[in-house]
Amino acid sequence: MIGSEGSGLSQLTEKNCDQLVAISLLGKTPSLNASVAAAIALYEVFRQRQ
Repeated sequence: MIGSEGSGLSQLTEKNCDQLVAISLLGKTPSLNASVAAAIALYEVFRQRQ
């Protein structure tokens, strides 16, 4: 699941996830939109598999 800004994931949603990940943000960026967050996550998966 991508998203959940603000209040975060509900406990039921979190319970049904296979894995939870977070992207640490530096500087003044409060959050990322869903497409940017997905791109960063996919890039990191690709980078670690190389």
